Amino acid sequence: MTLTSAHDLLNTTFPAELTPGARSAVTTCLRIQPDEKVTLITDLLTRPIAASIAAELEANGCRWTPFILEELAPRPLTDMPAAVLADMETSAVSIFAVNVQQNELRSRMQMTDVVNRRRMRHAHMVNITPEIMCSGMRADFNRVDRISQQVIERVRRARRIRATTAAGTSITAEMNPEYKWLKTSGLISPEKWGNLPGGECFTAPGEVNGTFVVDGVVGDWLCARYGLLESTPLTIEIKGNRITSCSSENKRLEADFWAYTHTDENSDRVGEFAIGTNIGVERVIGNILQDEKFPGIHIAFGNPYGEHTGAPWRSSTHIDVVGLGFNIWLEYDSGEEQIMRDGRFLIAA
Repeated sequence: MTLTSAHDLLNTTFPAELTPGARSAVTTCLRIQPDEKVTLITDLLTRPIAASIAAELEANGCRWTPFILEELAPRPLTDMPAAVLADMETSAVSIFAVNVQQNELRSRMQMTDVVNRRRMRHAHMVNITPEIMCSGMRADFNRVDRISQQVIERVRRARRIRATTAAGTSITAEMNPEYKWLKTSGLISPEKWGNLPGGECFTAPGEVNGTFVVDGVVGDWLCARYGLLESTPLTIEIKGNRITSCSSENKRLEADFWAYTHTDENSDRVGEFAIGTNIGVERVIGNILQDEKFPGIHIAFGNPYGEHTGAPWRSSTHIDVVGLGFNIWLEYDSGEEQIMRDGRFLIAA
């Protein structure tokens, strides 16, 4: 088997409109230096996007090694190929631009375990598309970082967060002061790898109760299968941080979501509570990579990213759910503040 070389990827044609997003990833978000080494992981479907990133890496002057997953192992992956993990051990930065398949979460967790241990700057571009490269990846990430900083300074003081939507969401999240809030605004640091496009503040909650109406999208492989859910929303009832029921007119979605969130003993547990802060994203598009950054609240069931949040439990699964048009109130010891009305931030960037 002949593996793709840097030369092969640099000779792959790609649309010119991908260049601004690729340059933003390499220069603004990852701040790659010419003396650093980069591991670039992609697949056949995403190869043109990876080629646009490769062109920016080459222009940067850094050393970089490309991997196309289908050249290393059958898909869906059961494990991240050893060659990829070994190369990451000698890199300062890694970029994962891949269209993921069902049941590949384990392989991605193996990759991020290396990232976390070595404190690499890592761009997680799961299911990246040309549309995202030309929309969310063209956001002003310095401005996104400023609004994200405004949000995180407030939520770190909050003991409770309440949220409602016109579609029927009404949830209350009690914060656990022992768990950390993290900001992933698109400006990636060794402290926390981030998705690109970036733009969220998240934690593992103490306890969430109420109703969450998913009229945006659901995550992982269900996102590609079901797309936008505004016409067939999924309603999730949560009590004591666990799913008690879910319902949708789309019974296949309902069944798939229920099965996913009952994979292991913590798959139905709220592991992430997040506020999207990418004010450059104006609508959901049916791709969780970008849609979870849409201004508002998203939560995820399963893995709480305990290595970052401090939550002491773990799950083999992690699935985000996104709603639309949020009203958000933060409750402090000193009073209450509304930071969003009908999906619009009330704080300035």
